[in-house]
Amino acid sequence: QLQLVESGGGLVQPGGSLRLSCAASGFTLDHYVIGWFRQAPGKEREGVACISSSSASTNYADSVKGRFTISRDNTKNTVYLQMNSLKPEDTANYYCAAKNIVAAMCVMVQKTYDYWGQGTQVTVSS
Repeated sequence: QLQLVESGGGLVQPGGSLRLSCAASGFTLDHYVIGWFRQAPGKEREGVACISSSSASTNYADSVKGRFTISRDNTKNTVYLQMNSLKPEDTANYYCAAKNIVAAMCVMVQKTYDYWGQGTQVTVSS
């Protein structure tokens, strides 16, 4: 069965950093576009970042651009989200998702993603 498992969330002070991991099992990530999404209490789920199957292209939400970096390590079958300069408004449950397409570009349209992890909580607070 195809699975995605997020890890790395936790409690961090404003200005701090976290690195989230998304580990895949049952399939290899090299043929998939991967996205990170988040949902805060009382808000709709929104796209954060995505990376193409070839790692040639990435996209970021304006709210995180310059602070977050998405990357992948195909040898570990894992995608990462490095989050720096964290703000309280970054507090959310973070999900990784995959879609089965080989593409040089990616878009953060939720309904186009086929597989989803269960999420990992990120809380930014002093």
